[in-house]
Amino acid sequence: MNKPRSSAVLAGVIGVILTMSNAHARVYKWVDENGRVQYGDSIPLKYQKQAHKELNESGLVVKEQPAMPTEEELIRRYQQRLAEKEKERKLKQQRQRDRVLLDTYTTERDLIAARDARIEAVDSQINLSRSIIEEAREKLKNSERLAASLKAQGKPVPDTLYQKIEREKKSLEIHQRVAEGHMKKRVEVAEQFDGYIKRFRELKAEQKRQREELEAKRREALIKSGGVE
Repeated sequence: MNKPRSSAVLAGVIGVILTMSNAHARVYKWVDENGRVQYGDSIPLKYQKQAHKELNESGLVVKEQPAMPTEEELIRRYQQRLAEKEKERKLKQQRQRDRVLLDTYTTERDLIAARDARIEAVDSQINLSRSIIEEAREKLKNSERLAASLKAQGKPVPDTLYQKIEREKKSLEIHQRVAEGHMKKRVEVAEQFDGYIKRFRELKAEQKRQREELEAKRREALIKSGGVE
């Protein structure tokens, strides 16, 4: 059915539809796959997901039904909701961390002192690991020297000595990994506290700005009221 060119034609079309059904029937308006406007007392199944309108007997729109979202749109909306929830979660976490930061440290000097203390503790672990590694290396060298000396003298090297050398090698590797872990921890502590200090400065600057705004508003209100500073 072609699109009506006047309200009279539209009313006539609707009148025919109502006459063919009953006085309380609904009249729907939709667009077919060829872009033509169609009317009827029911919408074909393949068009029900599209945007359509419900008309009264005068041809006036009494209800509009938007197009149902496609599967891609539903997925996009779901992903958007997930992203918004994740953003809210991170914002909540940041606010909690900010509150803990301000409650724990009064000044930037307190943060620096805490950082230095943590790094000093990790440095002690690093130094201890280095001492242990040096001892483990010396033990391994002695065992390897003994095995080499026996071989040079044409004497058999006991299996127990070979086993001892293997144990000492594994022990040395373990201690080296522990030391690497301590050094990695030192970097993490330094970076963590650098982040704390930067955020602490931002929060303090924001607090100062808010105080200044409140003070400016107080002075402005005082001046308007005729008060004296």
